[in-house]
Amino acid sequence: MKITQEREKCIGCGTCVAVCPDFWVMNEDGKADLKGAKDVGNGIFELEVDDVGCNKDVVSACPVQIIHVK
Repeated sequence: MKITQEREKCIGCGTCVAVCPDFWVMNEDGKADLKGAKDVGNGIFELEVDDVGCNKDVVSACPVQIIHVK
């Protein structure tokens, strides 16, 4: 499974960090980072995982809907 983030569109609300701190952290630039994710281009970051865990909740909690689980 993959977790993807359209990082350029992040508004820095911190909901992902609050809901799933094992996977998310706030960066110094005020946007959230998906821990261990790779930049796959076009401002999209991707992380392959066996279990998406709390990221299922992050997908629906993100107010700008830029986090996806595939």
